[in-house]
Amino acid sequence: MCDTLVALASETPRGKLLFGKNSDRERNEAQVLEMHPRRTGGGDLKLTYIAIPDVAQTHTVLISRPCWMWGAEMGANEHGVVIGNEALHARVPAQRRRALTGMDLVRLGLERGATAADALAVIIGLLERHGQGGDCGHLGRFYYHNGFIIADRHEAYVLETVGRDWVVETVAGRRSLSNAYSIGAGWSDISPGLAARGTGRFDVAASLIDEARDAVSFGRGRCARGQALMDGAGDQLTPAAMMAILRDHGEAADWSPANTVGRTICMHAAQGARRSQSVASMVSEVGADRAVHWVTATSAPCTSLFKPVLFEAGVPPVGPAPSDTCDDQSLWWRHERLHRALLADHAGSMALIAAERDELEAAFRARIDGADDLKRAVADCWREAVQAEARWAQALQPARPGGSAYARSWARLNAVAGLAR
Repeated sequence: MCDTLVALASETPRGKLLFGKNSDRERNEAQVLEMHPRRTGGGDLKLTYIAIPDVAQTHTVLISRPCWMWGAEMGANEHGVVIGNEALHARVPAQRRRALTGMDLVRLGLERGATAADALAVIIGLLERHGQGGDCGHLGRFYYHNGFIIADRHEAYVLETVGRDWVVETVAGRRSLSNAYSIGAGWSDISPGLAARGTGRFDVAASLIDEARDAVSFGRGRCARGQALMDGAGDQLTPAAMMAILRDHGEAADWSPANTVGRTICMHAAQGARRSQSVASMVSEVGADRAVHWVTATSAPCTSLFKPVLFEAGVPPVGPAPSDTCDDQSLWWRHERLHRALLADHAGSMALIAAERDELEAAFRARIDGADDLKRAVADCWREAVQAEARWAQALQPARPGGSAYARSWARLNAVAGLAR
């Protein structure tokens, strides 16, 4: 389960496009942050499950990908194109036979599209040629169709797919997308196969959505919540406001990670069907002068710091690429120890760290805005973030083991990951 948000430059006080995404996946499914330089040569390109012909030259890309996949949940390229992916559930079953995954399509769109329109055309062309399918779950099987927000500093699109068919909506202002079909009768383009399912300008989402699956994923509810929070920000829709939306836990007064009715934008895993948590988050601000990508590179944005990445400066050292087994040398797993300790008393933990978290992020944003030496400024932000998390970990009281179903679900997955209590 995931949430993706976009606001055109005309909608933001800084006059720059804003993009945000939480990637929600299984709790031990670490996410890798990496930058890949341009690739030349062509030949065969091995993706998550299949190989396809490569292109003669690709663009430099920044991606956040599940540790076992080739493709990415979200990312950006050197030209300021940003893309995020969402699982969609239709009445038509998703293909189980291995093909392109939605994550493959995100990365391919970034590698091959110099504009949002180019990336949109790349994804549609590859989808029609190769299809989508295969198991996209980690420990649990998970098959789905895919939706995307694709944007650059000039424009943005929502693309929703079912099999090899697709529908596109051109974004007019601000737009959210979650795990539910959302393009109604206002589509701007549609595949012939999907157009044949209705008459005239029909409501595509209503014709496709699996109501039973949506009741479980709460996709339409989260989409509406994200849209309401963006709209409610008015003329103050800044990177900080977008980060706050990605940290949203809804309005329930008694909310806690163990006591959640439905799924929230900042997703926390629990027992039963709620296997997913927000394992990585990203907010991008894309302007004519500069694109700054604020990433957590860690899970649970409420417990994480958004840190800057710019193509001019590269990605600071984050340790070895994490796998689904605990490795304290990797940034993702070091934070995961902190995150899982914070869950023992989430409200108390947030009271301890939230003010410093927000102050640090404000200082990071001011530093990047005023930096002459971007590489040094980025490195300083990441170093201070690591130091802050180390302080938080030291200040925490050891978590008490619990006997609830919620606690047992965490104990089981901690053991699977080799993560000691």
